[in-house]
Amino acid sequence: MSDNIKTLREQWRTETLEPFLAKGGERREQFKTSSEIPIERLYAPDDLAGWEYATQDGFPGQYPYTRGIYPTMYRGRFWTMRQYAGFATAEESNRRYKFLLSQGQTGLSVAFDLPTQIGYDSDHPLAEGEVGKVGVAVASLEDMETLFNGIPLDKVSTSMTINAPASILLAMYIAVARKQGVDARNLRGTIQNDILKEYLARGTYIFPPAPSMRLVTDTFAYCMESLPKWNTISISGYHIREAGSTAVQEVAFTLANAIAYVESALAAGLDVDRFAGQLAFFFNAHNNLFEEVAKYRAARRLWARIMRERFGAKKPRSWMLRFHTQTAGSTLTAQQPENNVIRVTVQALAAVLGGTQSLHTNSRDEALALPSEQAVQIALRTQQILAHESGVADTVDPLAGSYFVEQLTDEIEQRAQAYMDKIEGIGGALAAIEAGYTQREIQDAAYQVQKAIEREEEVVVGVNRFAVPEEQKLALLRVDPAVQDQQIARLRALRERRDGERADATLDRLEEAARGSENMLPRILDCVEAYVTLGEICGRLREVWGEYRPSAVL
Repeated sequence: MSDNIKTLREQWRTETLEPFLAKGGERREQFKTSSEIPIERLYAPDDLAGWEYATQDGFPGQYPYTRGIYPTMYRGRFWTMRQYAGFATAEESNRRYKFLLSQGQTGLSVAFDLPTQIGYDSDHPLAEGEVGKVGVAVASLEDMETLFNGIPLDKVSTSMTINAPASILLAMYIAVARKQGVDARNLRGTIQNDILKEYLARGTYIFPPAPSMRLVTDTFAYCMESLPKWNTISISGYHIREAGSTAVQEVAFTLANAIAYVESALAAGLDVDRFAGQLAFFFNAHNNLFEEVAKYRAARRLWARIMRERFGAKKPRSWMLRFHTQTAGSTLTAQQPENNVIRVTVQALAAVLGGTQSLHTNSRDEALALPSEQAVQIALRTQQILAHESGVADTVDPLAGSYFVEQLTDEIEQRAQAYMDKIEGIGGALAAIEAGYTQREIQDAAYQVQKAIEREEEVVVGVNRFAVPEEQKLALLRVDPAVQDQQIARLRALRERRDGERADATLDRLEEAARGSENMLPRILDCVEAYVTLGEICGRLREVWGEYRPSAVL
């Protein structure tokens, strides 16, 4: 055994592992296989006879965190199991959340309908036909109160996939907590709040980049003081990958966006070590298991170096890339939907082997409709079987030391860095988006994949190979068309019974703040607590800031 490795291992044990164990320990004392073979917490090169190896990546819980951000990872606690859910009305979504929690889900994840995502109330003409269809309709604090009725917000962690109006939905969540008597400082969860990837890949933007970035940094500043356990942003590679990017592009474009957010916060006068620990990430999990594992390991290493070397962050938590993973919706097929269960299992395995902190597993029917209750239960059981039956969570970074995985990790890091250097040369993430560079790269990658599928160079089981003439039918969830009329009626009744003068006064103060430079969050919270609607808040801000209009041709 190399003396160097002995020294590194002992240093890791005394400086990193033992202090961590003193705070919470592990799930159980001993881990072993079905053959009674003991499973060590960690395997390193010196565990292999005759292999002397000095690693630059250290051990789990140590910079640059290639092997995981915590020294015990899932031996201490499993990843948070979230099933992304929301449809129709707040009442129906509330029932789904309670069902999922009763089935062992450990965190909530809210899907909002399209009008909510782009800042329109359910009775706006542009909302016609979209209310409650791809998520839950939330137009007011009243809707948010119903959504979390009977769910104690100090006992759950909640993720909300919302971007352009993220600060408004966060304010509603804070207001519900206040009504429950919960101190906002104890709230745990995440808002996506990643507006750059909306311009880049997804399209649910409202305002131009400058005021949008102001809302992001105002949220950083507000949560630093008032919601210290809250993740203020989930910087998303997921939607970049869903739009067609490669794994390398997913890492590169996500981290380039993250750099832009950090720079914006620093320009606003925030201390990097005060806000960086509340930044989180969101990645995709595709079918190529080893590439996905290497992707997560490379992303952690890159981010640690960016934060320590580029931005001079001093706290270890500022260097840690903490991320949620969702299995790949774009890989799900309408043909032979049962095959999607296998795809999701492989993808979830990659996320776990790669060290995710939180995971959503897609349902087998999502290429056809919103997931049914039975399909969601199967998706959740997939995570639970991985956690409790597979053994993959019994040791930290189990694929480390694989020649293949280590080489892939290095290669993804190098190629992602080359992309980030290119973006830096253009002037940064926002300049690259405005120039259409990143969009073109994603479009080209998506085109190449589609051509490969059409030529059968890339096999999609059940689609371009192994198809069957008769498709098995699934019982699909259908959203009642009456949902829109019911939601509109509730919204109009709310406007009639609220204190109109108070609502108007809070909107006026919001507009004053938008024209000035004060933090927007307190003004938004005032509006929300006066039962001003989402559409009214966004409408007033549209009057001040205008709307974003992308270039017609890239």
